Amino acid sequence: MHKVLVVDDDNDMCMLLTRFLTRNNYTVSSANSGQAAIDWMKKNTPDLVLCDFRLDDMTGVQILSRIKEMHPDAAVIIITGYSDVKDAVEVMKLGAFDYVTKPLFPDEILLTIKKALSDEPRETAVARPAASGGTTSGGTGKAKPIYNNQYIIGDSPEFAVIIKQIELVGPTNFSVIIYGESGSGKEAIAQQIHAKSKRADKPFVAIDCGALSKELAGSELFGHEKGAFTGALNQKVGSLEIANGGTIFLDEIGNLSYDIQVSLLRVVQERKIRRVGGIKDIELDVRIIIASNENLWDLARAGKFREDLYHRFNEFSISVPSLRERKQDIMLFAHHFLKITNGELGKNVKGFTKEVEDILNNYIWYGNLRELKNVIKRATLLSDGDLVEAKTLPFEISNFYKLQFESPAPPERVPTTQAALADTAISYENKLKSANMDAEYDVILDALKQANFNKSKAAKLLNVDRKTLYNKMRQFKEFNID
Repeated sequence: MHKVLVVDDDNDMCMLLTRFLTRNNYTVSSANSGQAAIDWMKKNTPDLVLCDFRLDDMTGVQILSRIKEMHPDAAVIIITGYSDVKDAVEVMKLGAFDYVTKPLFPDEILLTIKKALSDEPRETAVARPAASGGTTSGGTGKAKPIYNNQYIIGDSPEFAVIIKQIELVGPTNFSVIIYGESGSGKEAIAQQIHAKSKRADKPFVAIDCGALSKELAGSELFGHEKGAFTGALNQKVGSLEIANGGTIFLDEIGNLSYDIQVSLLRVVQERKIRRVGGIKDIELDVRIIIASNENLWDLARAGKFREDLYHRFNEFSISVPSLRERKQDIMLFAHHFLKITNGELGKNVKGFTKEVEDILNNYIWYGNLRELKNVIKRATLLSDGDLVEAKTLPFEISNFYKLQFESPAPPERVPTTQAALADTAISYENKLKSANMDAEYDVILDALKQANFNKSKAAKLLNVDRKTLYNKMRQFKEFNID
């Protein structure tokens, strides 16, 4: 059995995780401090360490460094609070396998542990041959690993064009702008461009600019010197410096503040950086690939993005179609995600019912590949037979299909008798009430769509609390709340 060490200064958390993992056939030990964990590891070799980021005697960075120094092959999963996501970015760079946020959910933590202890490469993905019969590289027709988040290049004509663009621009040193909706696989394409370049054996660093606050962005990108600002207790190497010689991918670059854009322009023009609080320039040789879900030229004309920076980056651009624009790829991705999730969960679900295929093919997929992947993972977990059935899908997916494809009710007959006219007067009174209900239903459905069917966000859009929204939705059978 795999040997797991749980490190947390919360005794209750240690006890709960120990019991849970023991029931799932792991050999579990626990430590209530960083030093206690180090003492244990001097005598024992863990396969995996599950460690809280904020211990009383050590930070996550410090304990991770010691773990990797003592047992470099041990997988490390960091537990962090929501406010610590920026710190999680740092520990991932230092070799942590993954991080999970509190509160912990049993299925999520167990799945992450299984992936960390798997003998297979982490979340590999493949580039499929183009629909025209060409291949992604060298004419072999074999799948090529390109990305660590389970996204694959599809078979649609739209992606055949993108494959050719990757082949063309990859070996150059051009800066590239990748346009596409959230979850459409922009980072996968950036990774593949890097793999096709002369920098392929150098670092590839990906940064989500949308997750960086104005205060954090400068330090994250350029690094800082010790004492540069309150809390800068040590020197930090920035992401651009880490990527030196290789490629840096800046996702959602339009979220960077004007000040950071100015500093980034200097990087592009002079190929030099200066850490926050530093006085020394550092020579830099890095290829920059950026991505945005908005047109950067439109942002530049609106004064929200520096026009000179846009022109520096706009040497080559690639537009990634949304999943709804390449529907023939939906089941290709669905089967791919099913295969991977089967391996993660130890299940053997073989495919999808015809009803599920119809639902998946006709849904809009607001979250693109990321949303599809999560739906397949959930459905696979809930499936107890050979095929994924409609009952395992989230209500917003199956309900959307019903709303779009159920037959409309037949028109009412026009009444002709006096009694019928009296009945009609009553029915019109009822219709007036139902008209208000229909309008309310339309408003709720529109808010749900705007919020990608996230009910908490939809409630905020409607300016009501979540409980009120649920009560309103229960009035309509179409929402299938009960």
